[in-house]
Amino acid sequence: MWLLAAVLSAVFAGLTAILAKCGIKKTDSDVATALRTVVVFVFSWLMVFLVGSAPIIAQISARSLLFLLLSGAATGASWMCYFRTLSIGDINKVVPIDKSSTVLSVLLAIVCFQETAHLAAKLVGTALLGVGILLMAETKHAKTHEGNHTYVLYAVGSAVFAALTSVLAKVGISGVESNLGTAIRTGVVLVMAWLMVFLKGKAPQLKKLDRRELVFLFFSGIATGASWLCYYYAIQNGVVSIVVPIDKMSILLTVGFSYVVFREKLSKKAGIGLGLMTAGTLTMALLG
Repeated sequence: MWLLAAVLSAVFAGLTAILAKCGIKKTDSDVATALRTVVVFVFSWLMVFLVGSAPIIAQISARSLLFLLLSGAATGASWMCYFRTLSIGDINKVVPIDKSSTVLSVLLAIVCFQETAHLAAKLVGTALLGVGILLMAETKHAKTHEGNHTYVLYAVGSAVFAALTSVLAKVGISGVESNLGTAIRTGVVLVMAWLMVFLKGKAPQLKKLDRRELVFLFFSGIATGASWLCYYYAIQNGVVSIVVPIDKMSILLTVGFSYVVFREKLSKKAGIGLGLMTAGTLTMALLG
């Protein structure tokens, strides 16, 4: 079941990136992140009440709660970097750098959780992922200075925080129902996202939102919520060093949709990189 959950997480995550890209053509990335988080927050708590896990919140240990809050903070930071990157970079260039969090997550899982079973397969798979990411992370030929350089920094920041998210969540969600853990983390992200909107003075932009983009942001939030619920179920019940690579293969869907929707084509070099990332993930999933 946890393997199936990891696959579904990847599917919904792939849809998230495309829907989010459609929703931030005119909308500021911080405002878009805050709006999407509202949808994810409502969706995640709705799932908590549907599965009847709300009463369990009083039984969560202080340690688990602390790590869930830290995981939420890391997620919030990752999101802010990620959606800022999407707003100024090609999705085919942004996503591979962001997915480099996979390499960090696997290595941290091996060290922190002693997930050393089939270690050789995991290390080989991680190496293939790393090389594939480097091949795909091409420089974007943009008209602006910001598009050429800044988006890479934001994408790297997104990857680092995403890697921390997985490790912190694994600790925090131990002994906590996965839907409830996801909902608590989402609350932290919600506070961070709206805090950034008001601190940066972007609240007035809420009056000028494009209705079409709002629809895309709404469905992007739904896709994110579904991805999170599947992902943290898989994290709680499965092996982190296997779950994370499978989840990150949402890049296959993202690349496919980006070609259809945005006509963003892969170069031969990037195509080889995508192939290596796929091979690395399959190596860990099948042999790890």
